[in-house]
Amino acid sequence: MNTKGSKKNIWSYFIWGVLLVVVLIPDTRIFVQRQLMKLGLFRPKLETSAQQEPEKEQQTISVTGGPAVSFVDDKGNPVHVRDLKGKVVFINFWATWCPPCKAEMPSIQKLYDKFKDSGKIEFLLVEIDNNIRGANDFLKGENLDLPIVYPYSDIPKDWLSDAIPTTVILDKEGKLFAREQGMRDYSASSVVDFMQNLINQ
Repeated sequence: MNTKGSKKNIWSYFIWGVLLVVVLIPDTRIFVQRQLMKLGLFRPKLETSAQQEPEKEQQTISVTGGPAVSFVDDKGNPVHVRDLKGKVVFINFWATWCPPCKAEMPSIQKLYDKFKDSGKIEFLLVEIDNNIRGANDFLKGENLDLPIVYPYSDIPKDWLSDAIPTTVILDKEGKLFAREQGMRDYSASSVVDFMQNLINQ
């Protein structure tokens, strides 16, 4: 009897079983993704303005003179991005059905907790499907108190194209300063430093 072959087959079945569980069960995927973030993976590649290339700076787009971009909270109160000039604006696009979106939320909560009392940064977590009940249930279940809003106008394609989660950061002039597509760990000290540098400019 070939015991080596049998053990190899058992391990193959086990690995495939784990992969199927990860793919098919959203909560398991979220758990695995969060563990990977804890290992230092998925950190945003944010750069300060001093590190930006001139070409990138020239491509920034101001919303203060462009189309009015607005969101609305679950009570119907509008949030106009133009009115936030003078603040750094952190906008995260997500949906309740998106495991990577949910996986990164605790890291955004940690970043939010560091700056929420400063009055210098506005956080907008945009649930793109207007699923108010689902968003509130998710926040409650995860013990999060992030400011969730919903689309109230067209979203510029420079901000959100075809993938979520996507995060954009506007500087105090309302210019698109950074854009991250895909799951990221926003609790990293490098992100805190980046945001503080943007505040100080």
